[in-house]
Amino acid sequence: MQRADLVVRAPEAGVPVLLLEIDRRTEDAHDLVQKLRRYWEWGRLLPKDADKRTVDLVRSRPDAIEHVDHDKRLWRRVYPPTGREGLLPVAFVFADTTEAKVANTIAVLEEAGRRYWAPRRYDSLYEKAVTARDYRQAVPVVVTTLEQLTEHGADAAVWRRLGRTTEQTLTDALDNLDGDVLYRAQEARADASSRPLSSAAPTLTSRHCAPKPPRSWKPSAVSTPASPSGAAPSSKAAAAGS
Repeated sequence: MQRADLVVRAPEAGVPVLLLEIDRRTEDAHDLVQKLRRYWEWGRLLPKDADKRTVDLVRSRPDAIEHVDHDKRLWRRVYPPTGREGLLPVAFVFADTTEAKVANTIAVLEEAGRRYWAPRRYDSLYEKAVTARDYRQAVPVVVTTLEQLTEHGADAAVWRRLGRTTEQTLTDALDNLDGDVLYRAQEARADASSRPLSSAAPTLTSRHCAPKPPRSWKPSAVSTPASPSGAAPSSKAAAAGS
């Protein structure tokens, strides 16, 4: 298990739990990637008393743990739910360093650590319509500097989420606006637009919708409109007009 330098618990501020790593440039950027990997791996472990069925499932193939709810994993025995998709969020706070070194470290984390922090595409039948991202197996990673925290405070827009380009408040950086909520909305819209129009169209009847024939009308001279289903009108419906 990778142990954090500090564990932040601020549910009243929208951050139930945050694992904090303070880097004073005593570690190489690739060492931080390995830390991130260990957090990711720990988030995929089962508790020792997991039921046999779940254990057998996880042992059956490498990605089987992804089909096990987070509530059944080891990390949920230690920490509360985060209130968001994904594993436990991790923050890297850089201190006593230069902007150039910070930028270089972030670039290494984003590139070499992509497997651990990056969301995936949803497996959807509507691939073109769904642009949302699946964060369920990712470690949310935010970065900032000790100098920014000292000057502006932890509730200021000083946090940058890996994969994004702008600094945000901590809660905004941890939120996934392109995640599960967007996915469900896009799936619903795509599903609705794919339904045949005939299934949602009202059924028309000649009795209420066909124009009233003139007094000289004879049944043999009128053609009743076809029903939306394409079926031929019945003689009973034709007679209704008289």
